[in-house]
Amino acid sequence: MELKLFIAGLILFAVAMFMLTIKKKFTSESSQKTFKTIYSWVDTGWTALIIASFLMFFFVQAFKIPSGSMRDTLLEGDHLFVNKFIYGFHIPLSGGARFLPIKNVSRGDIVVFQAPQSALSFEEKKAGITKDFIKRCIAVAGDKVQIKNKKLYVNDVEVNEPYVKAKDVNIYSGTDLADYQQNWEKGRFASVRPDYIRDNFGPVTVPAGHYMMLGDNRDYSFDSRFWGPLPDKFIKGKALFLYWPVNRWRVI
Repeated sequence: MELKLFIAGLILFAVAMFMLTIKKKFTSESSQKTFKTIYSWVDTGWTALIIASFLMFFFVQAFKIPSGSMRDTLLEGDHLFVNKFIYGFHIPLSGGARFLPIKNVSRGDIVVFQAPQSALSFEEKKAGITKDFIKRCIAVAGDKVQIKNKKLYVNDVEVNEPYVKAKDVNIYSGTDLADYQQNWEKGRFASVRPDYIRDNFGPVTVPAGHYMMLGDNRDYSFDSRFWGPLPDKFIKGKALFLYWPVNRWRVI
């Protein structure tokens, strides 16, 4: 979106510059008045688009909830603003370093991020498609995570999660999987049967530079249980404000 706005702004800027080169051809009073009106709109348009693209790239991004994985906290079709600078700006070619972070990603934060490759289908990977997800961070680097009969434990302490709603009364016992930690880190659980790990998962330890992201609609969320820990470099920002629909306005 930011790139599209920037390109549109550049196109309008080029149009504005072209209009200045032909300005002298409008000699009558009426044509000059029409020219000034059109030029004013074009000049305002390219300026607004460039500023908007700059703000969206560095500071705030609009995001639409694509699925029901965060029900009932966020619903399909909800529109919200994402704070892109709170975790700092990514420094290109730095291996994931951030510049001027206000805070680190913390447990409980609702975060927008680029989906890792392990979360994409074969067709999406082949087509070079990228997707953004929104989930809740439930663990950071070094945390031990385990789910027992739908109850989340972080560092062997049960986590109170009032935002999680169990929609399925069934509790799957899960199964033992070989090389659990290694296969989880590599995102290999994305292709296993959901009942193997949905309600009974781990224990695993979140590796350095990674986070564990889960949906609040825990029974119907495709999240870090399946596609593995999320690298910090994929973080885009923290959910800030739900602005649409208007009857659900609130700070997140």
